[in-house]
Amino acid sequence: MCAPDWLTLREGADSAARSSELVERLRSHLETTVPAGEEAIITDLGCGTGSMGRWLAGRLPGPQLWILRDRDPVLLARAAADMPSGAADGLPVRVRTRQGDFTDLRAAELAGTSLVTTSAVLDLLTSEEMDALAATCVEAGCPALLTLTVMGRVEFVPSDPLDAEFAAAFDAHQRRSEGRRRLLGPDAGRAAADAFAKRGATVATRPSPWRLGSGRAGGTELLEEWLRGWISAACEQEQGLERHAADYLRRRLDSCAAGELSVEVGHVDVLAIPSGRS
Repeated sequence: MCAPDWLTLREGADSAARSSELVERLRSHLETTVPAGEEAIITDLGCGTGSMGRWLAGRLPGPQLWILRDRDPVLLARAAADMPSGAADGLPVRVRTRQGDFTDLRAAELAGTSLVTTSAVLDLLTSEEMDALAATCVEAGCPALLTLTVMGRVEFVPSDPLDAEFAAAFDAHQRRSEGRRRLLGPDAGRAAADAFAKRGATVATRPSPWRLGSGRAGGTELLEEWLRGWISAACEQEQGLERHAADYLRRRLDSCAAGELSVEVGHVDVLAIPSGRS
């Protein structure tokens, strides 16, 4: 579920979920490390359509240069076109794009960088890639704000007897192997915090749950689309669930249409500041 339309549909829920408390900590940090009047250089890894920049740039003061990185040139172009032009205090926000995979990022590429950000991408990394990202940021002395990493916790109201089976299969799907790569999935948040902490960084985590349903960001359209993708991934992992999937989805969609269904999808945000930079 990484198509541009899906990223656009989920943006409101993402914005509502991310931790404002960690942003306040980040603001305080940048005020002491970025000289007055100089640009904060922010590298957004796996930027997608740029939702992280649209959410964060206007919450940080001072001039900013955002370096957007993604493998998809179409997403990069869209992200660059839709970035805000002003920071929290109205000072300019500039944008550059860099196409490519960030798993081979090196500390030298982050020279002078004030902050690294990600949003909803860590679950697609392996433990080795997560460890390498932390090592790179710490070696460069660069703080990282890593948001919206899934935790493997989904709560439905009202519940259904099949919720737990589909949830377990979905989590297993997220931990799947792709060739020689085994994805972290819902273990990514803890892996990120541990990888930075063992290198001496100061790490803070905060919950950033999606709250989906009628009257929530994204409304029933987002909830319905999430349900379809969630059930499909679970069935891909555990084919025995396919015999239940159509009826289960129908029950859930009927409940959603009636405005009776709400879902909380657990995520975590991580702020890591290398030693000597706090």
